[in-house]
Amino acid sequence: MKAYLQLTLSQLKLFARNRQMLVFTLFFPVFFMMIFGFVFNNDRPMSLDAAVIDQDHSEASQELMTSFGQTGVLNLKTFEAEADALDALKHNDLGLVVVIPQGYGDSLGKFAQASEPSSGGANTGSAAVNTGSPAQIRMIYDSANLTTAGLAKAAVSGVADSVSKKLLHFTPAVTVAEESVQSQQLSYIDFLVPGIVAMMIMSNNLNGVAGQIASWRERGVLRRMQSTMLRPSSFIAAQITARLTLNGIQAVIVLLIAQFVFGTQVRGSWGTLLFFVIIGTLAFMSIGFIIASLARTPESANPIAAILSFPMMFLGGVFFPIKNMPEFIQKFVNLLPIAHLSTAMREVMNAGAGFASLWTETLILCGWMIVAFAIASYTFKWE
Repeated sequence: MKAYLQLTLSQLKLFARNRQMLVFTLFFPVFFMMIFGFVFNNDRPMSLDAAVIDQDHSEASQELMTSFGQTGVLNLKTFEAEADALDALKHNDLGLVVVIPQGYGDSLGKFAQASEPSSGGANTGSAAVNTGSPAQIRMIYDSANLTTAGLAKAAVSGVADSVSKKLLHFTPAVTVAEESVQSQQLSYIDFLVPGIVAMMIMSNNLNGVAGQIASWRERGVLRRMQSTMLRPSSFIAAQITARLTLNGIQAVIVLLIAQFVFGTQVRGSWGTLLFFVIIGTLAFMSIGFIIASLARTPESANPIAAILSFPMMFLGGVFFPIKNMPEFIQKFVNLLPIAHLSTAMREVMNAGAGFASLWTETLILCGWMIVAFAIASYTFKWE
């Protein structure tokens, strides 16, 4: 017990003296959180620069242009010629060009007249029958840009529908009331912060353990420990305790920075959150010991750790939802420990989930921890 306490204290002193390591292991996740938080976490609605070319110059076309200007989505730019607007669209200076062709007002008037009940038209409350041709406008956009294309279609369709309803006095028979299954209003930063904490746990333990143990083996530190009365279990237990202490402190610092800067909250139990910090630390430490056993030098341990950690960082649901990935990638990602650690921490922080609803994540992380520890115990070498 005395050896365990002394080793734990020695390891914590090593962490404290290595200020460069402390700064970068804390700075790295905070840097990511700040960059992604400030860039993507905003409540501003998406907007699109658009040009509306009026070739009809009628009262109806002017009303349509006014409707486009009132969408709140389209920032209308003035262009006299269609060719100039299309040139701007090709150079990404515009996201949308709408052309109101000559004769638009006449076609709209004739269609509305044919739709009147007195003229045998369709606005009778039953299925619409209209022998006239509806007025048509042209919408030109960049189909290669899926985001702006979707926004352009939605904006123009919305304006066209509003004109039709107003002209034909159409009253919708069915309306949709939008509701969210989440009682809280969550933003991207609420999604990001738990993932950043999970990424920090993975990076500190997988990369940190692999590099440190490989370095100690190369410098003969492990061999000198083996020649003493020190038991391997005391050495490993001291490593675990010291790294759990470091990870716990760093996780609290990151969460406090996120709360102070972005207003995020921990809606669930801090005890549940700490539990997943512990099993996440143990799982990734065990993987780090496996890498340290396979690597002959610190120079080879770091690339091996990077090969494992980088794909997990970008595919494990840290920055983007896993469900948005292709299905064949999701099957692979759902096997990774980082995916379940980030999901569990996100559920605790954002939805206030408890152990009862997170048993799947708990079992998978414990499975990773047990299997990796067994492999590490078999492959670990003092020399």
